[in-house]
Amino acid sequence: MPVFHIHISASTALGIGYGVGAKLLFDVPLPTCVLSAGMCSVSGMLPDLDSGPGIPLRESLCFAAAFVPMLLFDRAREMGWTHETMVLWGAALYMLIRFGLGWFLRHHSIHRGIFHSIPMCMIFAGLAFLLCNTGDLPLRYYKAGAVVIGFMSHLILDEIWSVERVGFGLHLKSSFGTAVKLWARCWWSTALTYACLLAVSVLVLNDPIWSGVSPTGRELHNIASDIVDDVKR
Repeated sequence: MPVFHIHISASTALGIGYGVGAKLLFDVPLPTCVLSAGMCSVSGMLPDLDSGPGIPLRESLCFAAAFVPMLLFDRAREMGWTHETMVLWGAALYMLIRFGLGWFLRHHSIHRGIFHSIPMCMIFAGLAFLLCNTGDLPLRYYKAGAVVIGFMSHLILDEIWSVERVGFGLHLKSSFGTAVKLWARCWWSTALTYACLLAVSVLVLNDPIWSGVSPTGRELHNIASDIVDDVKR
């Protein structure tokens, strides 16, 4: 299978192209292009969060623990939080991601499991849409798309490396089909993943931006809002 530097090099190259193309062709703001390029690059490591202790897990957790609290700053300000409250919640979120999530992944995940799947890719894309909540809908699509491109580059490279040449023909390794998939062998991890995907989808549709998109978007937003309100009660 491709080693770490191949994955990160591929996702970084795609991220640079993604950012440069958006700036030259669509005049997307430069900070948005740079952020999206970085997100694409880092997303190339996300499927290997299930690889156990190592560079992908360590670097991904450090990046997420540092940047997720900053991306939530606007939402915290909209909720009327004080500066002190933001700092405390940011520190708590850092600890939760860096150590709590890290412990869970090291002890309850297997390599080439559910993290190497399309539903997990959609979960991370939805989280990016929620966290990067500045800008209009196309810009938020653009930033979420960066995560999809980086994540899928990892899965596709894994599948390419599962095909080897033997003489004048091609041979499929036993790992073929274990990267780009819709479910894992473990039923509970698959069920949990799809439950998380459903929850993230509801939160995405609950975002106020959908209420002004179209009548259909407004209707979906109202349905999602009702679901969120019922859960809160």
